[in-house]
Amino acid sequence: MRIGMILDKTFPPDPRMHNEAIELIKSGHEVFLFCLTYLNQPLEEVIDGIQVKRYKSNNLEYKLSALAYTIPLYSIFMKKKITHFLEKFSIEAVHIHDMVVAEAVLNACKKKKLPVMLDLHENRPQIMKFYPHLKKFPQNVLISPKKWQKKEEEFVKKVDNVIVVTEEAKEEVCKRTKINPDKVVVVPNTVRKSFFEEQDNFEENSERDIFNLLYIGDTGKRRGLATAIKSLPALKKEIENIQLVIVGSVNAELKKLSEELKVEEQVSFEGWQEETTFPKYIKQSDVCLSPLHRNLHHDTTHANKLFQYMSLRKPLLVSDATAQKNIVEKVNAGLVHEAKNAQDFTDKVLRLYKDELLRKELGEKGEAFIQNKFTWDKTSKGLVNLYKSL
Repeated sequence: MRIGMILDKTFPPDPRMHNEAIELIKSGHEVFLFCLTYLNQPLEEVIDGIQVKRYKSNNLEYKLSALAYTIPLYSIFMKKKITHFLEKFSIEAVHIHDMVVAEAVLNACKKKKLPVMLDLHENRPQIMKFYPHLKKFPQNVLISPKKWQKKEEEFVKKVDNVIVVTEEAKEEVCKRTKINPDKVVVVPNTVRKSFFEEQDNFEENSERDIFNLLYIGDTGKRRGLATAIKSLPALKKEIENIQLVIVGSVNAELKKLSEELKVEEQVSFEGWQEETTFPKYIKQSDVCLSPLHRNLHHDTTHANKLFQYMSLRKPLLVSDATAQKNIVEKVNAGLVHEAKNAQDFTDKVLRLYKDELLRKELGEKGEAFIQNKFTWDKTSKGLVNLYKSL
């Protein structure tokens, strides 16, 4: 089958789309990727078997994408490009990555009667509520998360199948939209075996006098890193050489907070790093963190970092955001703290620090779960079976 994946941004990178495309190619399908370019990239090339077709875009179109469901200009512009893509490459099934471009795709497909899949990478209407720029004028007037949610509900009813990242997300979207659960396929974001195999060149933490807490990822407010930093004044009294290592863009507010609390020496802001360095950071850590704030998006989504941490045998300390709490407790791969509760976070870190055997046990449980049940080759079967059924 000739599958057309629609991504309204540049590629690479997009790990979820990349992984899905490779798996479908392995299953005998041809995958053509519609994506955008703002630079002088090749308009056509093959990447890992994916036939990449780039369409030129510009800053105006990019800005209009934020207004996609306020005024229809973005969908009108994109529809023309997508129609050309579908016709030129004789696409037989369409796979939409996220909802921003969904209306344009559905309009382009109206006369073609192609099967259409909507892959919801995240709960976009809910997460938009936390975007700082949407809290300022005029964005707070022009861009309405309620309108986006209404559109999302419209799209999931129109498409043939919906793809989500967790069972919690499936339950939420089915309850809210009243669609048939059989229409929704769960395809979690998990790691490829290559992430944790052949990593012997990275040594475990050999500086045993340093107790490393590690966080990898976005450093925005809702990620909960302030909770970890607020715990450090108490923790450094008990653990003299504790270190919080943050691999992600340097957040000025977090840096200021660490200075105000006089724990700047205990926080290492590494800046954003290439994914190839993640195994090194993970292997050199003692406990790995995901202290997310609770909201409907976080409660129904797994951060991929959880599975990266587990795959390299590290114990986790995560907040009680529902999806990650459920999986960590089910696997017994770590401890759970109350979101935004620095005291509870502190207590759980101290428990892990004082019990090396517990850390070892939790790490081993997580590693076994990943290797036996939760690598990409296993969790992508729902996606493969979906296209097989077509």
